[in-house]
Amino acid sequence: MNRLASILVLISALAFFACEHKQAPPTPPVPVNLITATAQRVLYYDKYPATTIALKQVAMYAQVTGYITSIDFTEGTHVHKGQVLYHLDQRLYQAAVDQARANLRVDSGNLKQQQQDADRYLYLAKHNAVATQLVDHQLIALQNAKDSVFAAQQAVKTALTNLTYAYIYAPFDGTIGISQVRVGNLLSPGTTLINTISTDDPMAVDFYVSEAQLPHFEDLQMHKQKEIDSLFTIILPNGQIYPYLGKIAIIDRAVDPQTGTIDVRLAFPNPQYTLRPGMSAVVRVHNQDAAPQIVVPSRAVVEQMGEYFLFIAKDTILQTHQTDSAGGKKGDDSAGKKGADTVATPKLRAFQVKVQLGQTIGPNVIVRSGIHVGDRVIVDGVQSIHEGSQINASTGPAGGKDSTSAGNKGSTGTGNQERDSSKKQ
Repeated sequence: MNRLASILVLISALAFFACEHKQAPPTPPVPVNLITATAQRVLYYDKYPATTIALKQVAMYAQVTGYITSIDFTEGTHVHKGQVLYHLDQRLYQAAVDQARANLRVDSGNLKQQQQDADRYLYLAKHNAVATQLVDHQLIALQNAKDSVFAAQQAVKTALTNLTYAYIYAPFDGTIGISQVRVGNLLSPGTTLINTISTDDPMAVDFYVSEAQLPHFEDLQMHKQKEIDSLFTIILPNGQIYPYLGKIAIIDRAVDPQTGTIDVRLAFPNPQYTLRPGMSAVVRVHNQDAAPQIVVPSRAVVEQMGEYFLFIAKDTILQTHQTDSAGGKKGDDSAGKKGADTVATPKLRAFQVKVQLGQTIGPNVIVRSGIHVGDRVIVDGVQSIHEGSQINASTGPAGGKDSTSAGNKGSTGTGNQERDSSKKQ
């Protein structure tokens, strides 16, 4: 029994020492790709959703009652100021003009008679041959006749004005829309919309900027918009860039307190009438920040709770034991060696840093702060690492292309505003 117990104790001791020397296998380094952060000059466009607006637009209504007798224009075409667009039945208004002119002739004849009578009474009054009362009454009658003539003249003007309202004219040069009425329709003053006409050259483009950007646009309006080439351009709904450049026409008088934005209006030449009111467009504002900036691939950025991080690679020095060919540690007393022989081994590890991002430019993004020129940024494999992860790095991103070379290509958005590339259109 004692012998069996001794055997069991020996086995337990051997098992204990075997477990004590057994270690968990080390985690293999995670393969990643690195780039070296460099500063470069980046040109891009700030982008804003916009809508085309006519600088002048008028809804046309009739000012007199009448039936439409003719429509004298082609719908959807350019018309000129003063061009007759609609004819209304003018017979009643022409008759009113004739009647007013006849009344004016009658009143003019009465005035002539009263003037002659007044002249006679005044002559007789000089020789005391007529009562003063009769002279006074005649002078009053003469003034009443003059007033009647004036009233008749105004009646003629009113009748002529109503007659002109039977013709509806274009108020300015512009494009007229589809007629809302047809020949034979009865129009009532101010109630029936006839058509809409709007100016077409130049054309306005409205977009909204935040109140924080307002001083920048005011500065552009006052000083710089004529000095900078391609400062304001627009992208049409079909994705093409409009060939003409715009300039700031108006900045609205007040900021919307609910949204914190203000309306900015640009004016663009429109000689071919390509732009029409109500079109959706994208305004591109050429950014003038010429200072070198750090640009990294967007895929390297990690977002956590609304904050942005990058992983950078750093060398760390670890003290490790060298082992002999028998697998024992050098310096281990059990291996018959004296002392402990250690070596400093460099290890590449990943460390997370918080960054502030700027504009997104194609597949890349500007880093405003958080990293420095020369830092080695992990661009591939960020999903498989964490703070302090040991990594096995290769230079350059997957595919063998330098991702920083794409810093000037493409266009995407960041935050509330989209951004474009530095490729100058």
